[in-house]
Amino acid sequence: MLLDEFASHCWTFLPVTKKTIENYRGAYLRNVSHSLGKREMSEITKREFLDLLSPLTPPNYFQTLMATRVIYREAITRDLLSESPVASIKAPKSRPKPQKFLTWEEVSSVNFGKYDQNIKFLALHGLRWGEAVALTAEDIYDGKVHINKSKYGVTKTESGVREVPYFGHFTTFPKTRKAVANALSRYGVTIHSLRKTYAYFLKTNDVHVTAAAKFLGHSDPMITLKIYTLVRNEEIDIIGNEIRSKLIITDTT
Repeated sequence: MLLDEFASHCWTFLPVTKKTIENYRGAYLRNVSHSLGKREMSEITKREFLDLLSPLTPPNYFQTLMATRVIYREAITRDLLSESPVASIKAPKSRPKPQKFLTWEEVSSVNFGKYDQNIKFLALHGLRWGEAVALTAEDIYDGKVHINKSKYGVTKTESGVREVPYFGHFTTFPKTRKAVANALSRYGVTIHSLRKTYAYFLKTNDVHVTAAAKFLGHSDPMITLKIYTLVRNEEIDIIGNEIRSKLIITDTT
């Protein structure tokens, strides 16, 4: 069977979210289809995949490798192949860059234009983009935002179903994220950065990390803890001054 032929079927039955399928399909079409798609799956070698993957950036490499792995895994499950040429290819190692984010104080001091209310809402409630797009005014009551769906259907995980305190600024979100992303890009941050803004907002208001994990929809509090351990440069001076004010200096001369 041709790789393109099986891949096109594969996207219709994979047991993953629609968003994941979109990511896999996009990576496959960008990086694999044009060079290997018309080849018989059983004839493509590991070396050919390595040659195809090697010029890609680490994130693109990883996404493309995951897409081809799942295609071959499904083919083996259906007894169309006996082995996968990509199963033993290792994912790239990359050191994540420090992720910049704005504090709520910084967000609140800026007018982001047409999408100002959308951006402030995300910064104060931590919703993922897909969750925000699916949200309606009816989902906000009793002083809470009730999150139980996304634009892709059900929430990404069971922990994604949650309630968070409502702090205002809700207005219906646009269906596409491009304009909101453009409004944020001039400040060097992304839509996803606003989830870090929310986490930092919770941290600086003394919300325990386990409660913050629930508000963010994280199934593992360790993910939240990575954000909680972020220290902005100005905090170093603040912490230093606070500790100095508590020190008792004894003159031993």
